[in-house]
Amino acid sequence: MTTPSTDKTSKMRPIPRFIFASRWLQLPLYIGLIAAQGVYVFHFWVELVHLLEAAFGNQAALKALVTSIGYKSEFAVEHLNETIIMLVVLALIDVVMISNLLIMVIVGGYETFVSRMNLEGHRDQPEWLSHVNASVLKVKLATAIIGISSIHLLKTFINAANYDDKVLIAQTVIHITFLLSAMAIAYTDKLMVRAPSEAH
Repeated sequence: MTTPSTDKTSKMRPIPRFIFASRWLQLPLYIGLIAAQGVYVFHFWVELVHLLEAAFGNQAALKALVTSIGYKSEFAVEHLNETIIMLVVLALIDVVMISNLLIMVIVGGYETFVSRMNLEGHRDQPEWLSHVNASVLKVKLATAIIGISSIHLLKTFINAANYDDKVLIAQTVIHITFLLSAMAIAYTDKLMVRAPSEAH
C-alpha cells in the first residue's frame, strides 16, 4: 500500500516532475561552496601559523603578516606590535564569520531549496535549522553580512592612517547601507508573517 506522499509523487506529470527535479542542479553549487570553505580553512591556518611564527621572532612570517593586512609604518617593522596583532586577529575573526555565513548558505539553502536533510533528533542539529525558511534565511544572512562588514570597518579604522578619507567615508556609508537593508528585510519579513495571522 502506497503512502499519500508516494502516491502524489507517482501521479506527478512528466513536465512538473522534471521541473521539480531541476532543483538538484543546485547541488554542484553547494559542493562548490564547500570547496570554498576548505580554501578559507587553509587561509585561516596559514595566517595563524604566520602569527605564531612572528611571535617567536620569525622575520619572514612577520613580513608576510604585514603584507597581508596592508599595515604600513614610517619605520621598518621589526617585531609584532599591538596594532599588527589586533589586525591579524580581526582578519582571523573575519574568516570565521565568512565561514559561518557559508555554512548557513550551504546547510540552510540545501534544506530549503533542494531536499530535506532529516536531522530531526540529531544531537548536532543547528538550533536555527529547525525553523528555517527562505525569509528566515534572508534575515540571518543579512545579519551575518552586517557582522562581517563591522569587522572590515573596525580593521579599516584601526589602520586608518593608511587609508584615504574617501575610503573611510565609503566603507562607513556601505556599512550603514547594509544595516538599513537588514532592518528593511527584517521589517518586511515581520509584515509578511503578521498578514496571514491577521487574515485568520
